[in-house]
Amino acid sequence: MTAAPLYYEIPANLTAKKFFRKLEKIIDHQIKTQSYCIKTFYDTFDWRLYNSQLLCEFSHSQAASQLVLINTDTGKPIVRQEMQNIPKFHPQFPKGSLRDQLAASIGIRALLPLCQLPHQLYLINILNKDQKTVVRLKLEEHESLTNKLSLYPLKGYEKAAKKVAMILKNDLNLLSSDCTATLVEALNQLKRKPGDYSSKLKLKIKPDMQAEKAANIIFRNLLKNMKANEAGTIDDIDTEFLHDFRVAVRRTRAAFHLFKHILPAYVISEHAPLFSWLGQITGPTRDFDVYLLNYPQYEAALPPSLREELAPFYHFLKQKQQQAQKELAEKLQSDEYKRKIISWEEYLQSSKTKQPKDNNSNLTIKQLADQRTWKVYRRLLKDGNAISDTSPPEALHDLRKTAKKLRYLMEFFQGLYPKKDINQLIKALKNFQTVLGNFQDYDVQENNIKHFSEEMLANNINQTTFLALGVLIQNLDGLKQTARRDFAHQFAVFKEKENHLKFKQLFARKGKI
Repeated sequence: MTAAPLYYEIPANLTAKKFFRKLEKIIDHQIKTQSYCIKTFYDTFDWRLYNSQLLCEFSHSQAASQLVLINTDTGKPIVRQEMQNIPKFHPQFPKGSLRDQLAASIGIRALLPLCQLPHQLYLINILNKDQKTVVRLKLEEHESLTNKLSLYPLKGYEKAAKKVAMILKNDLNLLSSDCTATLVEALNQLKRKPGDYSSKLKLKIKPDMQAEKAANIIFRNLLKNMKANEAGTIDDIDTEFLHDFRVAVRRTRAAFHLFKHILPAYVISEHAPLFSWLGQITGPTRDFDVYLLNYPQYEAALPPSLREELAPFYHFLKQKQQQAQKELAEKLQSDEYKRKIISWEEYLQSSKTKQPKDNNSNLTIKQLADQRTWKVYRRLLKDGNAISDTSPPEALHDLRKTAKKLRYLMEFFQGLYPKKDINQLIKALKNFQTVLGNFQDYDVQENNIKHFSEEMLANNINQTTFLALGVLIQNLDGLKQTARRDFAHQFAVFKEKENHLKFKQLFARKGKI
């Protein structure tokens, strides 16, 4: 098995020309090729490759162009593929190990260029006394970055590789580096860093912090996430931009409710309506995004003889999504939206406002978090226990909303509680939310596809397409009924004694049960 490459940073005063002058005095070598090359790093907006310990490099030159995935733990390339252009989504790549690896890592997200780096690329062979190549070097001479060198050991010549490595370090004063160094340095010039966006909340809140100050931190973090996803939502780069935008909006609405007795009344009345409006205008586009994402499952649910007949439904959904997306983009680029979002940002950046004179004005954030989380948890238990086999779907929908509120509260304040305990409860809640979410999704999809089929029938669709939609509706109804039957079991698991005692231990005030 070939050893992993070694990576080096060349001292700033050592140009490629000077490097080769020094190298020729020390070791026999041959410059195999010299070419002008442009290296482009790729990843998803939320760094799914980097977070999976993968580095994606596309190197383009007149002679060849290839995409390489490198394991950042070992520095070893794990897959290479010659290609001229980089597709946006993994299904657009040729079948093979590269596409499989991308599918596992990036899912439905778009592969986006992070930065382009023009450089002179030198491929160098290190020769032994018999003039055989025993080690390969790759030198990148950049225009605005530190020059980099990579050493690639060859099978059977491991001792030679170690010897060359010692020469590079001791005689040429090269500094050991790693495969991510070029990306890190390039991003640093752009005032960025790997992993600089995540939809997960990163809140620096201390238990004794006043609630109003903590509220400001939460709102600012959520606004940052909204703004980060705004352009991608408008441009419809991939569906996760809108998804993350909507999550930030929903969390903001939850935070308004949480802090309604902490914030001045005028703040609620002036700014909260914006986020209700954003929830409304983003809903249709997200719904059609979900239908299109689910389309492969819709096809798979049908008998093979009917699958092709569903194609008109795909085009119907795509047309609806494009129209909804166009309307959404116009609203997010409107002067009204820009004015309101700037006003909200200015409020958050302004000096402290006076707190209202009520019983909550002097609460620390830990006290408020305990109080509100325990209250919503107990409401979830009460409403969940009231649901029976005869309860209407709306009862489960309302329970899902309560579960979401509890989840947002726990995510806002998870840094205030022991990590192991809070993560255990969040995981239990997520599992319960899954069955509630499945039930609602199937119920909504079943009803909406009924309306879509009627609309398409009015526009003279093929009868076999109408039949295919009928079979699909039946399938969704069956999935909905399965989720409904799963509810009782999943709710029982969620409220089991261990979880209940943990909720009580973390959130209930002493003396209260």
